[in-house]
Order: sequence, then C-alpha cells, then structure tokens
Amino acid sequence: MSLHRVLVCMVVSLAGIPAALQSYPLDGYEETGIRRIEASRLANEGLVQGEKQPPGAMLSSAQLELRLLAAEMPLPPPPDPAFSAQIVELLGDQADRYSLLVLDLTDPDQPRYAAHRGDEKQNVGSVGKLLAALGLFQALADAWPDDIARRQAILRNTPVTADQFSVSDHHTIRIYDVENNILQRRSMQIGDVGSLYEQLDWTLSVSSNSAASMLMREAMLLKHFGQEYPVGEQEIEQFFATTPASELTRLFQATFWDAVSRNGMNLEQIRQGSFFTKGGKQKVNGGGNSYATARALLDMMLRMEQGLWVDAWSSLELKRMLYVTERRIRYASSPALRNAAVYSKSGSWWGCQEEEGFNCRPYHGNVRNYMNSVTIVEEVTEEASLYYMVVLISNVLRENSAVAHQTIASKIHRLIRQAHGLPNED
Repeated sequence: MSLHRVLVCMVVSLAGIPAALQSYPLDGYEETGIRRIEASRLANEGLVQGEKQPPGAMLSSAQLELRLLAAEMPLPPPPDPAFSAQIVELLGDQADRYSLLVLDLTDPDQPRYAAHRGDEKQNVGSVGKLLAALGLFQALADAWPDDIARRQAILRNTPVTADQFSVSDHHTIRIYDVENNILQRRSMQIGDVGSLYEQLDWTLSVSSNSAASMLMREAMLLKHFGQEYPVGEQEIEQFFATTPASELTRLFQATFWDAVSRNGMNLEQIRQGSFFTKGGKQKVNGGGNSYATARALLDMMLRMEQGLWVDAWSSLELKRMLYVTERRIRYASSPALRNAAVYSKSGSWWGCQEEEGFNCRPYHGNVRNYMNSVTIVEEVTEEASLYYMVVLISNVLRENSAVAHQTIASKIHRLIRQAHGLPNED
C-alpha cells in the first residue's frame, strides 16, 4: 500500500469521529489500569478536580493509529530550500541558537521537509525519557517475542514500589484512588506503588524524573532476569547491592544503548547516558553523557510511526503514551493547536551564574537554557487532514524558552495551514 493510500485511509477514519462528542473519551483505564487516565476522564466530566481537555485531546484509543506503517518512500525527503527559508525566518535574529526540523506529510504525494541546523548535538533533557521507554519495550520483546498479551499483562500487573532510585524530583504525579474517588497530586515518595504501565505514563505524561528512574530500574531487571521477571523487592535490593558496579554499567548500556542501535538509530547521534535522579545515578553509573541531534529525534519519531520501534505493537503503545491528555505545556500549549491531536515530549535544562541586573528563574538560564521539543500534530478539518512532525531544539540565553517554543508552535501551525489553503484565526 502506498503512503498516499495509508494517509487517505487515516483521513476517512478520523473524519468519522462523532460530531456530538463533548467529553474526552479517556477509555484506556480498563485496558491498562493507569489510574491517571481515569482521573483525567473524570476531571473532564467535572467529577474530580482537574483541567478539562481541549477538543484535540478527544480521540479514543482505537482512533490512535500509526500513520506510516506501509510507507514505501524514504523519509524525510531532501530539504526544500524555500520551505527551510520560511521556517528559519520564524526564528528571527536568534536563528543560530535553534535547530528546527519540520516534516509536512499532509499531502502524501508531496511531503515537504524543512531543515535548519539538524546535526547540532545537545543534551535534550527529558526527551531522553523516550529512550528509557524504548529500552523497556525492547526488553519486553526480548523476553516474550511472540506473546504480546504477556507483555501487556506485565505492564498492567507488575507493581513497582518507589525506592532510593526515585530520589528525588520536583515533578508531581497524579495518584488516584479509584475506589474512594480521592485524587492526590504530589511528587513521588519512597513507598509509593504504581504499576509498570503507570510508571511509564508518569514518565511521559508529566515527565516525572522519579518515575523515569523507577522505569529504568525495571527495564534493567527485565533485561537481566528475562522471563523470570518480575522479582520481589528483597531480590531487587540484593541484586543492586551485590552486583559489581562495572557489571551494572554494562547492563545499563545493554538495556538502553543497545536498544538504540538495534532499532536503527545511531548511538553517536542519540543516547541517554544516565538515570534521571540523583538516587538512580548513585545506584548505577550509566557510563556516558546524554545527547541528541534534531535529525536523530526526527528519525526516531518516523520509526515509531512506521512501526519500527521494536515492533508495531510497541510503537503504537508508545505513541498512545505520547498523546497529550495531561496539561499541555511548552510547544504543545500553543493555542493554535487546541483542535489538533498532539503527540509530544519536551525537556529542558537551564543554569545560571551571578549577573548584575539578571534574575535567575526557570527556563531563563544565562549559562545554558536548553529547551527541546518533539511533536507530531494531526488536525482534521473538512478541507484537509493536517499531519506534520516538528523537532525544535534551542539554547537562547535569558529568554523564557517555554514561551518561545509555544510561540514558534503557533507560527509553524499557521504556516502549515496557510500552505494547504486553510484559514487562520486572527
């Protein structure tokens, strides 16, 4: 099947969404047991405290699909000079502090690719949590290559108790008591229990460092124990206490670095080199730095859409995890994307030094001010089915990088709409 036919089928599928749909059908709780999803569904109905979802967050699980499964053409195509000039113009006089790639697949017969500084390498912060998730799914597939039901049961039914690996984190997670309808939102604490699915969701939906480190702990255990996984808490503690540090480093790299190479990506261009918490780093030395280029991140997202992150099932599960049904932030918070389905992960790393007249605050670093976004946008209208990918990496000092990414997202969306003959709101 050609890429054109795949995307036409997708347009028909999404165009069939009932017009009367008024609340987000967060229907994944029964399948996954992720309590955060149930809390979000109830919040959208006004039954528990929380934000309601925008129209673009109203797709059901069945409506989330991999859109490039049968793609026959190499992607991305060569950069379009005119399109590239347009996206560079959006960046203004700080363009040399950005890397920006835009792949517009709205017209499947004529994909357009804009590229600016795609090979610049930078620490991409929490975007690296995608590689933590990839390592977990690769370990699941290695243990049960022909048993997807078993893999999903492991994700749903394995309880993970937060320990020293989780220490510490300022990000908050939703802990929802379904039976008693009690919702807490706080940082993870030692002793908190969430399923492996929930650790994955907390890692990607709210970018919890604690959850990411617990997820990475479990991925390493799964890689080591294989079909004997899961193991008890005492055995986990003993394993990390008695295994030589050099062996733990090798296991870390076998879990997360080998997964990069095995899934067709270049380890010299994209790598997660450590845990995301101080506690995790004290337990295991990953043995390297963390970095990525914009081009490597785009290739990663393309491989997901092509069903090549481990396999089609793993790719779809990861895409579902990236579908933004929490509060939209940074790039994804653009008002222009309100009606669009957004699949996104962002990450930041900022730092300051003393400077006269400068007030150090989050996302305004004067030493480094890294902000990184990977996003897939799908917006269905009566006239077209917009579908494009964006990778945006920046290091603009003293500027609110979160607002900058939101603003650029709005400009790119208006540019894409205009290119396909769609009106933009004032």
